[in-house]
Amino acid sequence: MEYIQLALIIILFLIALNLWTKVDSLEGRIKGLQYTLKQLTKQSGLPENPVNATLRKLIKEGEDIKAIKKARETLGLSLLEGKEYIDKLKEEN
Repeated sequence: MEYIQLALIIILFLIALNLWTKVDSLEGRIKGLQYTLKQLTKQSGLPENPVNATLRKLIKEGEDIKAIKKARETLGLSLLEGKEYIDKLKEEN
């Protein structure tokens, strides 16, 4: 019985490790695609997302939480993604 439990734990550990590796790989690919998209946007002369002006105004006023909320509502981001988006806008300024 102990061997079965140990085998199950090892199998679960290997599955979790495999999933973690795949998620890490996908995150890297997403970052690469974001970089490529940003470069293509710059080269093509496409205008920036109009909501960014509103978000920058909120950031300038010290309303980071409202800016995150607005970014989430407008862009359909999760809380973490909204925070990261606002942080990137802050860095650009």
